[in-house]
Amino acid sequence: MLHKDPIAHAVAAALLTLFAAGCTATGPQKPEDAKPAQAAPAKPDYTKMTPRELAEYLVFQSGSYDLAQPTQEGTTGRDRLTQDEVQKVCTEVARSGKDIDDKTAERINKLSMATIKYPEGGIKLGDWRKGRDIAWSGFGFRTAHNVDDHSRGAPGGNCYNCHQIGPDRTGGTIGPSLTGYGKIRGSSPEMLKYTYEVIYNPHAYFACTQMPRSGAKGLLTQQQILDVMAYLFDPESPVNK
Repeated sequence: MLHKDPIAHAVAAALLTLFAAGCTATGPQKPEDAKPAQAAPAKPDYTKMTPRELAEYLVFQSGSYDLAQPTQEGTTGRDRLTQDEVQKVCTEVARSGKDIDDKTAERINKLSMATIKYPEGGIKLGDWRKGRDIAWSGFGFRTAHNVDDHSRGAPGGNCYNCHQIGPDRTGGTIGPSLTGYGKIRGSSPEMLKYTYEVIYNPHAYFACTQMPRSGAKGLLTQQQILDVMAYLFDPESPVNK
């Protein structure tokens, strides 16, 4: 059993009284101690926001995404999430729930066609083996917690996610099947040019398509596009077997 010391109890009680008095004192304070209370930031009322306002808030103001993070193309997260003119128009079309009208589609086609740059030596098929690797690779532009380091390898085209490309592997079904692409269509200069343009910027023909603008946005180089085209056209490619 602990020894009870009356003096120790008295000292402890006095200290407790002083501490309590100090916490509840209402006397004058020094100017430097008188700091105005800062009001907590008002919480947004999501129910009063339009879908567009809510999206803008969640992406650019809520702090849920590191907007300053560097990207592989040498910009920032904010730049990557900021829509260009075509994306803005297509977003409005999607929000309307209606099919894109002819005038708007023509405008997007024209804007997109103007972005296409052609190889100096003309459109010539590359290496279909390299094209196969590119078409079946999803490596490239991830950021945040799992960054794709381009020093470890070149970006891929991620084509397999949306297309069935050949009989030897299983691809996606979001886009049309590309199996037998060259065998069915032939390899005329006009077909080669059309295919190059669609891969470079598909909005030139299909306004507001979900297909990525691989050339226009620098996702693939011109040579990579030519290699992918070889995979689609070359008679020796598995695509045409």
